[in-house]
Amino acid sequence: MRWKCVCAYDGSNYAGWQAQSDQMSVQQVLSDTLKIVFKNPVQITGSGRTDAGVHALGQVFHFDGDWSHGSENLIKAVGSRLPPDVQALSASMVADDFHARFSAKLKRYQYRLYLGQPDPFIWPFCLSVSDRIDLNRISEALPLFEGEKDFASFAANRGQEYESTVRNITSTSLYQDDCYVYLVFEAPGFMYKMVRSMVGLLIKIGLGNVSIEEACQLIDDAKRVPVIEVAPARGLFLEKVFY
Repeated sequence: MRWKCVCAYDGSNYAGWQAQSDQMSVQQVLSDTLKIVFKNPVQITGSGRTDAGVHALGQVFHFDGDWSHGSENLIKAVGSRLPPDVQALSASMVADDFHARFSAKLKRYQYRLYLGQPDPFIWPFCLSVSDRIDLNRISEALPLFEGEKDFASFAANRGQEYESTVRNITSTSLYQDDCYVYLVFEAPGFMYKMVRSMVGLLIKIGLGNVSIEEACQLIDDAKRVPVIEVAPARGLFLEKVFY
């Protein structure tokens, strides 16, 4: 019996999604909780990694386990044992060939900017920027990232080289809600720190430190350079995984 589950989490206190031997991860918290519920070790597979400090509104994972009490009771049993910064949102039975990672078609990430100085309760979930930042320039630059191209300029590795740094960003958007600005990216897959690197460049464009023409050249050069900085993890959210 295979289960597809959706969870949300505040990544502030975790070393990312992926289980690690020496640090606490979201995957480990969920595995430990499911082990209690099912009274046996449960192996879970996520739709993909989120890095240390990155949050999720809709991370998807699957696992195999016999449960005859319905999906709502499964969520209650799991949710009541999770820490406050991890929440189980839904569970549903799926076909045995469903795979949280390989069955995924698209992933949507959002990065939250805050115009001005956020209060201490907002700060852990956004990046504060000057309210003089030019959002029109950022909107003008966003389409530069769309389409299939070599994103080597925005790739960071974990000590291993990528087989390919070509990715296909299917859509980008910017929308504002009061002091919040949301930068949204959709693609079948992203590289390590890729979204945060693109956001770092977009912020420089909005502040007038990098021109649209310079940004276009940086993308075309497909080479990592110091001007492309990585935005902090706290503003990034895995919003949704599409199947």
